[in-house]
Amino acid sequence: MTRHIAIIGGGITGMTAAFYLDRWAKDQGENVNITLFEASDRLGGKVDTVKKEGFVIERGPESFLKRKPEMLELVHDLNMENDLIDNRTGQAFILKNQQLHPLPKPSRMGVPTQLIPFVRNSLMSADGKARVLNDLWIPSLHYDGDISVGDFFSRRFGEELVDDLISPLLSGIYAGDIYKLSLATTLPDFMKLEREHGSLIKGLYGQGKPKSGSQFATLRNGLRSLIEALEAELASRINIVKNMAVKSVGKKSAGYQLRTSTGDQYDMDEVIFATPHHVTAQLLGEPEFLERPNADPNTSVATVAMAFNADDVDLGQDGTGFVVSRRESMAITAATWTHLKWKHAAPEGKALVRSYVGKAGNSAIIHESDETIVQTALADLRTTVDIEAEPDFYVVSRWPEAMPQYPVGQKEWLASAREHLEKNYPGIYLAGASYDGVGLPDCIRQAKEQAADLLNK
Repeated sequence: MTRHIAIIGGGITGMTAAFYLDRWAKDQGENVNITLFEASDRLGGKVDTVKKEGFVIERGPESFLKRKPEMLELVHDLNMENDLIDNRTGQAFILKNQQLHPLPKPSRMGVPTQLIPFVRNSLMSADGKARVLNDLWIPSLHYDGDISVGDFFSRRFGEELVDDLISPLLSGIYAGDIYKLSLATTLPDFMKLEREHGSLIKGLYGQGKPKSGSQFATLRNGLRSLIEALEAELASRINIVKNMAVKSVGKKSAGYQLRTSTGDQYDMDEVIFATPHHVTAQLLGEPEFLERPNADPNTSVATVAMAFNADDVDLGQDGTGFVVSRRESMAITAATWTHLKWKHAAPEGKALVRSYVGKAGNSAIIHESDETIVQTALADLRTTVDIEAEPDFYVVSRWPEAMPQYPVGQKEWLASAREHLEKNYPGIYLAGASYDGVGLPDCIRQAKEQAADLLNK
């Protein structure tokens, strides 16, 4: 008997689910017929790379965290290990009061793991440093199951550390309000540390010194090359349908019927949704158990990559870029000297500067023209660093409503939603950035988990 499986959404999550479903089904002797639906004309979702005049420019994510193994496993399974490259581990900075301050080292998500370098760092005031050190004596916090990232860290360390370090470090990942962001979903290891050690600083000391070397990696031909390798693997093994949006998913006496934008109908036994949550809810007819009334809307962001002659841009410091304190009134939230961070990103003698705009409550700029976004980013940069020339060219990438916001209680809601699905919609599975992590390894992990769950039912 052949199982007919639909995967809706052709981003990294959907493609990974298809890849491992097909592989594992063959290993188990299962007969499966997999159809991957993608509404646009290309696969990959937010993963996209532009190659121009010798530059390698990422439009979406530029790298992945190596300590989460799922991306490295996929690279291995695609025989792409020789394409892996690590970033240059240069100094990063925090922009505060229009001055660049070194990111305190060693630290983890802004929390110091050694005290003397932290005390000597110029970023925080004496009162702010004293408040951080109070973490050594404050007892474990009492909260019911989950707490916001902002509340958790401000209660342990004070608002100055949150505004100047933790919030800007997280802005590039979630671009949201950290006083609404779930700690249990985004930083569960900090929750565990606090419960086990009381003090986070003591807990991080207890883990020993951070490992040396790069924490991040990417692919020398751009992350798009991973998508191309995945698509080449899948093309002869599953059905890939592009330029066709699924409009509804209805229950049958056994399985589900998918109706598409072209008027076609597909009967399926099981369905993996790898779409944004609001799309998934619409396709299933907005069942009440999928509602998240306390969740903020997804945040809209944009990146602007600008190419220069290397002599025309000067960070003024030996580093790879900076993030912006929550207190600064700037449109940009961060800037990366990409050519210094990644050797493959620019030709010799050239520079690539990538800035980020858009955040919770202030995303209107992404709807402006390319020229306006570029000039806004340049104006902000020029208040801090030396950039006299205009860029040789630029690439603006807009990601409307692309950054999921995990409200407090997200894990409990997700567990409840999956229980309802198993009871009322057997054979329906959820995976992707809307649910349990936005990074590439997180999306790959979720895809593998749901694929394994489906095959084992």
